[in-house]
Amino acid sequence: MYVIAVYDVGEKRVGKMLKLCRRYLHWIQNSVFEGEITELKLQELILEARNIMDEEQDSLIIFSSRNERWLDKQVVGLEKEKIDNFL
Repeated sequence: MYVIAVYDVGEKRVGKMLKLCRRYLHWIQNSVFEGEITELKLQELILEARNIMDEEQDSLIIFSSRNERWLDKQVVGLEKEKIDNFL
């Protein structure tokens, strides 16, 4: 599946969430990640995120689609990290 993950966490937890999300997805902008991920890996990401987060103050939002081609993406301005899949 293709996901976009967005988090908003307290300042003390930002570094840990950044490292966690980079292990599973591609960083595209501050606190925003995207990429292909299996259902199992997504559940691992969510479980590890819950261990980092204070769920009364922080949030992790995940948008999912069956495939990237079902999602239109338009970047206005600087694209922080372009994701190209060249083999």
